[in-house]
Amino acid sequence: MYNFLKSASVSYQRKPFNFIILIIAALIGGSCAGISQTSNSSVTHPEWSYNKTIYEVNIRQYSEEGTFKAFEEHLPRLQEMGIGILWFMPIHPIGVVNRKGNLGSYYSVKDYLAVNPEFGTINEFKELVKKAHSMGMYVILDWVANHTAWDNNLTLEYPEWFTKDNEGNFVPPVDDWSDVIDLNYDNRELWNYMIDALKFWIEECDIDGYRCDVAEMVPLDFWVEARKELEKIKPVFMLAEAENPQLHHEAFDMTYTWTLFNLMHSIAQGRDLADELNNFFDKEKRLYPSSAFRMRFTTNHDENSWKGTVDELFGDAAESFAVFTFIVPGMPLIYSGQEAGLNKRLKFFEKDPIVWIDHKYSELYKKLVHLKLNSEVLLNGERGGEMKIIQTNNENIFAFIRQTDDEKILSVFNFSPLSRQVILSDNSLSGNYIDYFSGDHISIEQTHQMSLQPWGYKILILE
Repeated sequence: MYNFLKSASVSYQRKPFNFIILIIAALIGGSCAGISQTSNSSVTHPEWSYNKTIYEVNIRQYSEEGTFKAFEEHLPRLQEMGIGILWFMPIHPIGVVNRKGNLGSYYSVKDYLAVNPEFGTINEFKELVKKAHSMGMYVILDWVANHTAWDNNLTLEYPEWFTKDNEGNFVPPVDDWSDVIDLNYDNRELWNYMIDALKFWIEECDIDGYRCDVAEMVPLDFWVEARKELEKIKPVFMLAEAENPQLHHEAFDMTYTWTLFNLMHSIAQGRDLADELNNFFDKEKRLYPSSAFRMRFTTNHDENSWKGTVDELFGDAAESFAVFTFIVPGMPLIYSGQEAGLNKRLKFFEKDPIVWIDHKYSELYKKLVHLKLNSEVLLNGERGGEMKIIQTNNENIFAFIRQTDDEKILSVFNFSPLSRQVILSDNSLSGNYIDYFSGDHISIEQTHQMSLQPWGYKILILE
C-alpha cells in the first residue's frame, strides 16, 4: 500500500541550511504575494473548518501518565468547551542519539510510521481519534518533514536523502538544533517517501490533516504535491508553521500570525499603542487571500516554553487579548492548560505535567468558543464578516465592527493600564445591542460614550 521507493540514487550534498537567507526569502516572497493578493487561494477548505477553534495537545505534559488513554478522559470536557480541532504535537518515537534532556524533543523523529511508546500504542491512538470524531472533533497531527533524529532508520537505509557537509557528515538544519539532522529535498525519492508517510496516518488512523513544522524550510512544491495526494483520500486541513502568504495559494488552509502575537505583546508591555493594530490588519488584508485562515494565539508550545507564560508576557492584559483573538478575523488557538490558567513554562525535554485547577478562564474560553461556533460573523476566512475599524478618541482604544447581512458584533478594547472614557463615532454604530458577557442591553447612537476599566473590553451583539 505504501510504496517506499528503494531504488539507488546519486548522493546529494548541499551546504548547511542558512536560516537568515530563509527569513529574507520569506519576507521577499510575502511582499511579492501582497502585490498579487487579488488572485485568491486555490485551496478548498474542509466544509467543517469554518467555525472551529483549534486546541493544541501536549500529550507528555497533559497528565501525570502522559498517555493517549489519560488524555482521552479529557475529551468530554473539551467537547463541552466546544473545541473543534485537536492538534497533537508529534506522537512519534524520539531519537536517542544527541538527545536533549532526559526525554528529548518531540520534533526529533526516530520513526515516521510508529508511535512513541511513552504515549501508548498505535491502536490506542486510533481509538482516541475515533472517539474524538464521535464527539464532533477533528484531529490533525504535527508533522516534522524538514529534519529527523540522528538515529532515524532513514539514515541507514537512505543516507543520500540527508544534507551533508564537505566531509560527508550529516548536519543540523540550524546549529542550535543539535538533536536533529537536515533532510535534502533535492532528492525526489524523499518526496515519495514523505508523502506515503503522510498518507499512512490518514488511511490507518483516519486523522484529518497536519500541522507542518517549519513549513518554509521545505520546498513549497512538495507541500502542493502532498496536499493533492492527501485530498485523494479525504478533505484535509493543513496548518503551516509559517507566515508567508504564498503558502495559502495552493497548499495550506492556515498560517501562524507571530506578527500579531508580537504586536499584542508589545502593546501589553507599553511599547506600542493600540492604534498600531490598524496598520497590522490593513497590511494583512493586502498581503493574504481573503479566504486565508490566520491562526491567532496568546501562547503555544514554543512561546510557553521559550518566551514565558501568558502572565509573564501579557500581565493584566492577558484576558483582554485572549478575547481579542476570538473576535478578530481568524481561527483562535488554545494551548494545553490555558483554560486552567497555565502559569508555568512547561519543560520541553523533561516531564513537567500541567496542574489542572478550576480557573475563570475555563468559563471564559467556553463562552468564546461557543460564540464562534454559533456566529456567522465570526466564521473563518471569506465567510466571516469583514472588520471595520471604528475611530475613537484615544490611541489606546481599539474598536471595530464585524457584520454580515444577518449579524453585527461591535467590539471595544481598552489596551492600556488606565481607566478610559471612550467616545465612538460612526454611522454604522446605531442599534440595540446586548453585552455578550454581562447580558446588559445597550442602545447606541451614531456617537456613543462608554467607560472601560484598565485592559477592559466590551463585546456587543446587535439584537
